[in-house]
Amino acid sequence: MNQFKFNSIGIIHSCYKEKFGIPRQPALVDCPASIEINEAYSVEDAFRELETFSHIWVVFVFHAIENKNWKATVRPPRLGGNQRLGVFASRSMFRPNPVGLSVVELKSIEKKANKMILNISGGDFLDKTPVLDIKPYIPYADSITSATGGYAAQVPEKKLTVIFMADAEKVISENEIKYPQLKEIIIAMLQLDPRPAYKKKNEDRNDFAIKLYDFDVKWSVENNQVIVTQLDLL
Repeated sequence: MNQFKFNSIGIIHSCYKEKFGIPRQPALVDCPASIEINEAYSVEDAFRELETFSHIWVVFVFHAIENKNWKATVRPPRLGGNQRLGVFASRSMFRPNPVGLSVVELKSIEKKANKMILNISGGDFLDKTPVLDIKPYIPYADSITSATGGYAAQVPEKKLTVIFMADAEKVISENEIKYPQLKEIIIAMLQLDPRPAYKKKNEDRNDFAIKLYDFDVKWSVENNQVIVTQLDLL
């Protein structure tokens, strides 16, 4: 069996500080992020013409999963967490090799302190995710209009409404300059209902928290309504 060694070419700076709450696919939440390229690979010629593409593929490592032996089947949240199917028919992070692939919008490219920075949007990356490679998204080849999506053929429904308590609104207002999209990101994340499947079946009030940027966002669910109660600084 061939063995290969890969070097990380950079790291992702993202608003998502823990796995819980991260969108399960890219492009579901318009959250800005950046890819900081390691100095060894921050050669401007290596990125020549990349800015002419609106989107890029990012090959990355699921770096925060526990070191476990892989299993042939997984239980995708999309199917309620009950039905098992093959790991290769899923995008589960628990794979023989913990490698992910996501397409994101490329907003701009700049160089800061001898490092290339790619500003992106719509990612599904945990903060400090290592990047293995970057490739341009090519519409005529990568967008296949006749493709079928199996059990994930449709965009997930956003069944929950989101409201904010006064304390939460106050913190958002106080941080509007530093985080202008904070409220919109919270709404988009929570409308996707990141709760574990078994929690969704519980009709009692459930309290949760998601780490986002510098905040611990506390929220609960009652009668298909998300109530954001407060944002605490981490």
